[in-house]
Amino acid sequence: MNPVKPGETRRTPWIVGVSGASGTPYAASVLRALLDAGESVDLVVSRASRLTLLDETGISFRDAHWQDDLREWLARGADGKPGSFDVGAGIERVRYWPAGDLAAGPSSGSYPVKGMLIVPASTACVAGVALGLSKDLLQRAASVTLKEGRKLVVAVRETPLNGQTLRHLVTLDDAGATVVPASPAFYAGATHIQDLVDFVAGRVLDAAGVEHRLYRRWKGELGGGTRAT
Repeated sequence: MNPVKPGETRRTPWIVGVSGASGTPYAASVLRALLDAGESVDLVVSRASRLTLLDETGISFRDAHWQDDLREWLARGADGKPGSFDVGAGIERVRYWPAGDLAAGPSSGSYPVKGMLIVPASTACVAGVALGLSKDLLQRAASVTLKEGRKLVVAVRETPLNGQTLRHLVTLDDAGATVVPASPAFYAGATHIQDLVDFVAGRVLDAAGVEHRLYRRWKGELGGGTRAT
């Protein structure tokens, strides 16, 4: 339940950055799980990701109505079905920062956060963070996260990966980030597209050290994913 540790304030959030790569259901799953775990969230949605969100869900993410739009987004399943999830009051623990606001809290290392999750991360976002461009709040917050030695998880969503992007990913790894490719596994017994999405989201949260129950974990038993539970 968002425990307070030495050096943290009562509200010490996770920053969740959503870039323009395809895969907005991954971000929705991560956000729901963070709120279910009692965590606070600072949300940054890039300009490019708004186009992806509109294309994948039909939802327009608007600065002036972000709470209503976020609630609709998080309630939608990976199959596009509205009202698949009960968002509840947890959304009150989300603070939204426009991507163009470079004076926002997460732009400074003195702003207390637990770390940052970029999900999904486009190759353009990966390049910007690796090169330290800080062209918007998402990239700036990621750079701050690295310089402060905080946890940065980058869920890259692209295929195939060219040499330039691979070198950028190695740069991020060398800088202390954890790279989590958006690669669903099938040993957990997936029977629905939501199961595949939740597996990736769960691995992102595993890398961040956040407890969740998004997928069935491997127990060393072959065929475990195909058995009824």
